[in-house]
Amino acid sequence: MTDIQPAGAVAEIDLAAFRRNVELLVATAAPAEVMLAVKANAYGHGMVPISRAALEAGATALAVLEVSAGLELRAAGITVPLFAWLHGTDTDFRAAAEANIDLGVSALWQLEAIAESKASVPARVHLKIDTGLSRNGASAVDWPDLVTTALHLESQGFLEVYGAWSHLADASTADDEIALVKFTIAVEVATSLGARFAKLHLAASSAGLRMPAARFDYVRFGIAAFGISPFDDTDGPGLGLEAPMTLSAPVLAVEALPAGHVWLGGLDVGLAMPATLALVAVGFGDGVQAPAVDRAEVLIAGERRRIVALGVDRMLVDADDLDVTVGDRVVVFGSAVRGEPTAEEWASHADSIGDEIVSSVAVRVPRVYVG
Repeated sequence: MTDIQPAGAVAEIDLAAFRRNVELLVATAAPAEVMLAVKANAYGHGMVPISRAALEAGATALAVLEVSAGLELRAAGITVPLFAWLHGTDTDFRAAAEANIDLGVSALWQLEAIAESKASVPARVHLKIDTGLSRNGASAVDWPDLVTTALHLESQGFLEVYGAWSHLADASTADDEIALVKFTIAVEVATSLGARFAKLHLAASSAGLRMPAARFDYVRFGIAAFGISPFDDTDGPGLGLEAPMTLSAPVLAVEALPAGHVWLGGLDVGLAMPATLALVAVGFGDGVQAPAVDRAEVLIAGERRRIVALGVDRMLVDADDLDVTVGDRVVVFGSAVRGEPTAEEWASHADSIGDEIVSSVAVRVPRVYVG
């Protein structure tokens, strides 16, 4: 950890480790470019500093969910291509176009809203075909109408048809191969209707790593850049990636307690025998996953130990036979390189995914950037 020692939990973000991840992904995707996904506040890591680090490491574009997040990046001085695709009826398409934010478009109503926004410059759009995820995107039946409407609005100066894209379901390799065929056919159909796409993009982390044919012009790497594997058969370190986030908190008290029903720091626990417990300043209100607690461990005094009890902002940890003092840092999850419990381990204990573990770290937890 750094010399900064907050009174409560802190998420330390190692930007050097993050940049190494991005550099690896950039090399893997080449000659395709990397569009780094920084949705959900960069999976809890902090959108603006992570975006800058990604660009330093070779990413050439950024993807967000909402236009509002893209506007925040523009306000922070980010000038590279930005792509936003999750739109509601209140989305400010005019602001997006005038801030040069590319728009993922899935439906006719979005094209109509873009035209009606009367932006001073044409909006640059990427048309989305549904290839099996069924989250958004035009069906094969609706696709020609989406393309022809977009081309008509382009001829009137409302927008520029710039790209075609989709999401893979990542249900299986066979499903992704079928989706790739669907995407290729959709592009051919659009081309036959007069579309001329400058950029095609289909792959995210999974296909970007293992499906070269799906890389096209951009790979939208997301969770892999944060050291977490998109696969079931290997973890982040197995892919050469390191988790940049370390969630830790200080020890508030260390008590030798008798067997029986005891209280410490507002938490109660039944002890079958005498035990020494450490009270640590982190809990489920900070993002610790309660469903994982019965199986997860933390790193305290250089050893992995079980969690005895969890509260909103406190946990009790087994500290028997350890040299632990008030103020010592306890690592909830961090880097496998240092032998710490990882977000992926916590995910397996919570029957979840690593994305959820890091993204769930509460906003109230300070982010401290190193590297």
